[in-house]
Amino acid sequence: MLLVSRVVWVLPDPIDFHLDPDRDNYAVMGNPVAHSKSPQIHLAFARQTSQSLNYQAILVPAGKFATAVLAFRDAGGRGLNVTVPYKQDAWRLTTTCTARAGIAGAVNTITFADSDEIKGDNTDGTGLLRDLERHTVPVTGSRILILGAGGAVRGILGPLLEKQPASVVIANRTVGRAETLVQEHTGCLNMQACPLDGLPAGGNFDLVINAISSGLQAELPALPDALISNQAYCYDMVYSDVETVFVRWARQHGARLALDGLGMLVEQAAEAFYIWRGVRPETAPVIAMLRRQSGVRSQE
Repeated sequence: MLLVSRVVWVLPDPIDFHLDPDRDNYAVMGNPVAHSKSPQIHLAFARQTSQSLNYQAILVPAGKFATAVLAFRDAGGRGLNVTVPYKQDAWRLTTTCTARAGIAGAVNTITFADSDEIKGDNTDGTGLLRDLERHTVPVTGSRILILGAGGAVRGILGPLLEKQPASVVIANRTVGRAETLVQEHTGCLNMQACPLDGLPAGGNFDLVINAISSGLQAELPALPDALISNQAYCYDMVYSDVETVFVRWARQHGARLALDGLGMLVEQAAEAFYIWRGVRPETAPVIAMLRRQSGVRSQE
């Protein structure tokens, strides 16, 4: 029998978990986490692939992440998804990690081995690329602008660069953070950093990716009206049950295609599911289901 919990656990002190002893237990940890669609997504994947598991969302108070992870493992948990603000904490906690997680310096997928080993991976970049490919958005040879230089960008930058874009500009309010990312990828040609208030106008970008989380609160920094052309693709890594402010801005300014991050969310979850269960679920029906439920206009 399949059981996926939609309950959001708030960790007491000391932490005490009540996991299902008859099923493999997984969870997403973050703060906030009540909005997370991960339980619903993994429920759909489990039904589709006839997997028996329990999945719950866990709100982790500040300063309690390592304690929560170890308690979940010791209670019999098999794996975790990690969301903001704990992805870099997860990377520091893991005992081994994949190359893509190491490059990112951030982990969003944890697997507990039979020993005390804590394996870390980062599926964000893979999720983004698969969603872009699903919409036939070109990356190789494209001129890419990334808005933001936080942990979300760390997760996607390596996989994006492997696709050999023509150039990448990282724009951030604090330009030093963008410069750090550029310096960490010094072997890559045509990368540069710039301040958000120093963005060039003129439609020189083929793909603009918004990684500024404030977009979820209907806030967006002032962007030049002529930043994109009518051939540009725009992608918001944020997802919401309402149209995000960046997607709205992109459509108002004539973007060829404007997408939010729901597809990326489902695609990265599918990669995590594959890591845990060894079976790759179909993502398109799950994305379509979530779109129908939200009612957000899309170009799926």
